[in-house]
Amino acid sequence: MEDFFEELKNRPKPNLFKRIKFWWKYDGKYYHKEFVRGIKKLWYWFPIIWKDRDWDTHFIYQVMKHKLKAQAKYISDSDRHTRAQQDARRMIICVKLIQLCQDETYAMEYMDYHKDRVWFTPCEDREGSSLYNSEVTSENFDDYFKKYPLIYKKVLKGEGPFTLDGRDEEEMRKVIAMNIAHVNQDRARKLLFKIMEENIEGWWD
Repeated sequence: MEDFFEELKNRPKPNLFKRIKFWWKYDGKYYHKEFVRGIKKLWYWFPIIWKDRDWDTHFIYQVMKHKLKAQAKYISDSDRHTRAQQDARRMIICVKLIQLCQDETYAMEYMDYHKDRVWFTPCEDREGSSLYNSEVTSENFDDYFKKYPLIYKKVLKGEGPFTLDGRDEEEMRKVIAMNIAHVNQDRARKLLFKIMEENIEGWWD
């Protein structure tokens, strides 16, 4: 095997004429099409790159979402294999899940089921500073709990980042709702990467 690679390494390279011929046969005569395609890609990606920052996951998700949209459209329009439409649909599902992750849709959902009154009071031991205060003025967490009965049961058994120990009933209901929100948001993120992990190797044309 080593002799084979050594022989391959020592083989003379094709002369300039042959190299130009090969380049033209496989690349050169299509260069104008690739140039146009490259310009279109620059135009497609410009708004994303222009706004891209290295701050947090939002921008990572934005790149992924933009790429998946483009590839889903290409594979769907080309329709060159039996799984093409199915693959495109799964990509669009991933796009929607990414949007849910970016917007923190599930993480913030519990806030639709209660209202707080917020006020600030001067901090006695620190001049110019204020203390944040809040109290629940109304809540309808029962409807929220009914919306996710299985997650509600899991949270009561201890799932979620916030402990239920040592809290009064009003505070506990809010913490349960917060845990449901966290678990749901986590599930959306895990589902996104599960779909990609199981399918991404087959997303080609």
